[in-house]
Amino acid sequence: MDVEQPASSEPRAPRPGLDRDALLHPDFLAAAGISQLQIVETTGSTNADLLRAVTTEPKEWADLAVLTAEHQTAARGRLDRHWESPERSAISVSIVLRPVNAQGLPVPTQSYSWLSLLGALALQETLLETAGLPAEIKWPNDVLVRGKKIAGILAQMGPMGDGSVPAVILGTGLNVTLGENELPVPTATSLLLEGASTTDRTVLLRNYLSRFGTLYRSFCNADGDPTAGLAGGASLHKRVEAVMVTLGREVKAHLPGDHELVGHASRLDEYGSLLVVDHGGREHVVTAGDVVHLRATESGYA
Repeated sequence: MDVEQPASSEPRAPRPGLDRDALLHPDFLAAAGISQLQIVETTGSTNADLLRAVTTEPKEWADLAVLTAEHQTAARGRLDRHWESPERSAISVSIVLRPVNAQGLPVPTQSYSWLSLLGALALQETLLETAGLPAEIKWPNDVLVRGKKIAGILAQMGPMGDGSVPAVILGTGLNVTLGENELPVPTATSLLLEGASTTDRTVLLRNYLSRFGTLYRSFCNADGDPTAGLAGGASLHKRVEAVMVTLGREVKAHLPGDHELVGHASRLDEYGSLLVVDHGGREHVVTAGDVVHLRATESGYA
């Protein structure tokens, strides 16, 4: 949504730009498996740009091609929500994914529902290990720190029908140096506000892309099986569930068609959907929609 930002009472020093030499260094790109990386000063939306690019120039945008912007003016989230953050205050990055295994065979498209959770896991681990923040995942694709949203992830399917592996555009927006008066909503936060050990966007972006690339390649080589061991550790399914704050909570799910479901979020199924048990004991599969975490008194319990 569009939110008018209040004026700051004090002038702010210019925020530093991304270190292009570090991001475009051949050794980094090769180690992370990035096929190309483009940095632009400003754009409406990196996701929208890549969706157009894979439509008009599909051969130019291979698997793990990356586009990042210093400033987004029309970023899009789930349910067509829009926002804008100040220039150089956030990480705005989108990745082209064309999932194939080590033999070059396409990963089953039913596994694509895990890609946004894969991105959320890579970012959660990056924030924990690089920035020292106790990050958690909120279903389906938000990353929280101490209960406040610090990042959102959006996966969008590209065009199909030309015989190539369908592309998915995975976009990530991470609040880095936003002050309290620059946040889009009171329930948001930033690395700066949470006292992160670093707010260097170049370091954060490099680590996120490297970690994502490792997890993604392991996931693809397992043919998109979320129960397979991932990058030398537990499975994607187990690793996501272990850091998903939604599980075990009373939630209200806003479903398509203006329906609501209140119940206990119990687990994820094999497609990454959220299983919610209502107060009558019936289990529901939630595949899409907003989820609100409830306090006990809000869910009908005293």
